[in-house]
Formats: sequence, structure tokens, C-alpha cells
Amino acid sequence: MSVADVIADDAEALVVAAELAADFRKGAAERDARRRLPHTELERLSASGLLAVTVPAEFGGADVRAETLAEIFRLLAAADASLAQIPQSHFVYVGVLRRQGTDEQQEFFFGEVLAGKRFGNAQSEAGTRHVQDIRTRLARLPDGSYALDGVKHYSTGALFAHWIPVLARTEDDTLHVAYVPRDASGLTVVDDWDGMGQRTTASGTVRLESVPVPADRVVPHHLTFQGPQLHGAIAQLLHAAIDAGIAAGALAEAVEFVRTKSRPWFESAAEGHGSAAEDPLLIQRFGELAIRVRAAEALLREASRAVDAARAELTDDSAAEASIAVATAKVTAAQAAVEVSGALFEVSGTRSALDSLNLHRHWRDARTHTLHDPARWKVQHIGRYVLNGTRPPRHGLL
Repeated sequence: MSVADVIADDAEALVVAAELAADFRKGAAERDARRRLPHTELERLSASGLLAVTVPAEFGGADVRAETLAEIFRLLAAADASLAQIPQSHFVYVGVLRRQGTDEQQEFFFGEVLAGKRFGNAQSEAGTRHVQDIRTRLARLPDGSYALDGVKHYSTGALFAHWIPVLARTEDDTLHVAYVPRDASGLTVVDDWDGMGQRTTASGTVRLESVPVPADRVVPHHLTFQGPQLHGAIAQLLHAAIDAGIAAGALAEAVEFVRTKSRPWFESAAEGHGSAAEDPLLIQRFGELAIRVRAAEALLREASRAVDAARAELTDDSAAEASIAVATAKVTAAQAAVEVSGALFEVSGTRSALDSLNLHRHWRDARTHTLHDPARWKVQHIGRYVLNGTRPPRHGLL
């Protein structure tokens, strides 16, 4: 791959993201319909420098605000939700290095990221008791290095990655992250993702069979949760941004379709409304949908600012406030994504259901992505915090 650009600041990051999103939107429907994996688009994303915008300034990065990072993801998701999902774990595991990496690990890996290298994800496992029942093992060898064994599922980004962060447990059952090169011996990435939505994320299986891992490629992730932390809030913020982007993208698609393709309902035409866009009942529904989208975007900005405030002064209270703000944004954005992407057909009419138009990709993406973790538990934590002042748990999913 070519040398990546280095983005200087938040303003430049947003300009680059908007330009890329505009280009990525053009081929999104075709990529989804054919399940053409976005190798070319990801190379452009790497070369643009966007993947390095959270590298700390002392290592040469822009170290952008959480508000900027969330907006980058929202812009990309409005264009192509699959493409936006792929780097979500990349930024999460850059964050792990920021918090728990040694000076040497940070210098090496941040250099890799600035050069355009991509982190994948090998975190979730199937068939275990619950999502945090991680059974992949990182076994210490006599020479101080490790051997990694396990099977991972929903490994978004792994197929496209240069480095795959693997969540595993050591002998004392604590969680660590092993940063493993994509071509490591014993590591196999299987492109077996067949989800109805986010079809081009290639969120398939990673198999690990005695994968050798040097000691300096292992980070003690369990330490992240021993004090106030924003690991979960930032990860969830990006998910919320993707959902808000799906909602905005679906609304824009509906607007374009009704303006250019929909016929007015005959009763509307009989009352003198010459186009579908003049139908007062459609106007009412578009107003309702716009409110949903704008509410999701407003709460996303508020949550981003809460994360930025907590980063500036991290305490138990500021971390809790950020987590609750993000949870609020995530619940709202998830609801908006599903509602607006479904309403696209309601307002556009029968023709919008044609498979050849592939407008259903917005709903499929929304319905698939919002299954990542249950919004009902976020509502529980919000209620406990508001009513009883109970801080949310430190488990990385809030």
C-alpha cells in the first residue's frame, strides 16, 4: 500500500471524511447487491489518513475530539453502513493501546497506524454462555512468549486487516489483547459471514491454532476496567454514530426517490397536488422522520461532548455521565435507524420494493447493526442512574 497522508486537525478530518463519503455512496448499492468486498475503498480510507486521527499528538497524530470521530463515522455510515462498520474496531483497539500500551508498544503501533495499517477484530465467540464468556487462551511459553488458541466469530475487519487484535484470557483468567499480524502462522480468517445486512463487512470467523505471539505484542486489557474508563463509551459512541448515519442515509434516499420517481396518490392528485412531494400526508410523514433523525444526531453530539469532557477530567462521575449520555444516544439512534429505513418504503411506494433498486439495504443494515447489543439494557442503566444515582457498570459495552 502507498504511504498514508497525515491529517493535521479536526477540521481537515471532517473535510476528508465528507469527500470520501460522497465517493463511497456512489457504489454502495452495487457493492451490497453483489457482495463485492470493499478492498479498494479501504485502501483509500487508509491512504486518506482518517484511520490515524486518534493517534496522540506526541506520536504525530491529530488526536481529534470524540465529537469529530463520531461525525466521521456518521458521514461514512450515511453513505455505506458496511464500510463504516469495518473500522469501528480499529479505533477501539487504537484506544486500548492509548490506555494500556507500553511506551514501546505505542511508538510501534501508532507508527503502523500513521502509515495506514488497519486493525481488525477477533473478539466475540459463539456458543459460549454469554458475550463476555471468552474462552480463547493465551498460554505463556518457557521463553516468555505466548501461544494463542481459539475460535472467534463476528470478526469485522479481520479479513481486511494488517493486524488483528485478539481478546483472550491468560492462565490467571484475566483478559488481554494480543496484536497478531494478519499473516501469522496458525491464524486463518474465514469469509463465512452471511448476515442479511452489513453484507460487505466480512464479519466472519477467525481460527487460532498455536499462533505465536511475542510478549511485547500483548496488552493487559483487564486493567482498563479497574478505574474510571471510557473504553465502552467510545466504542458505543461509534455504534451510535453508525446508526444515526443509517437513519440519515435512508431519509436522504427517501427524499430523492419521492422527489424524482414517486407518483402522487390519485386522491392527492384529485385535490390538485401535482407531485408526490406536494402530498400533505407525505409532507407530514417526512417531517416526523426528519425529527427522528435530527434528535438522533443531536443526542450523538451531546454524547460526544460528554466523552470529550470526561477525557479532559476523568473521574468516576465524569465517566458515568459520558456512558449514560452515549447510552441515551445509542438507544435513540438505533430506534431512528430502524424506523426511518423501514418508513422509506412507506413514503416511496410500491416501486421502492424492487430488488433491483436495493433500497432495502438501509433497513437490512439497520436491523443487523442494532442487534450488536441490546438497547433494553441501556434503558435499564439510564433509569437506575436517573432514579437512584447508580453508576453504570464497567464492562466495556456501555
